[in-house]
Amino acid sequence: MELIYFILCAYGMTQILAYGTIFKDIRPEHHFFHCPMCIGFWVGAFLMGINGYTELFTFDNSIINYFLLGCLSSGTSYILCTLFGDNGVKHEFKYLDN
Repeated sequence: MELIYFILCAYGMTQILAYGTIFKDIRPEHHFFHCPMCIGFWVGAFLMGINGYTELFTFDNSIINYFLLGCLSSGTSYILCTLFGDNGVKHEFKYLDN
């Protein structure tokens, strides 16, 4: 259950940092700051760093956990940002011409 809490926290924070209008005026134009995969990694590392201050998830403090949880956050944030948008589930229709 801790991993689900971690993933949902990471996704929410990544979504806010990458796309939230609250940071629109201070977010740099560089592509890094609009990439859920890039920001997701650092969000995961940040969450790992503060895990001693929350009861939602607790992980052992090691450099390997920082890296692995950063990777987990990056991958899942990217997938979730690809699947869900402001209007719910994203879907694209591709028509095949015969």
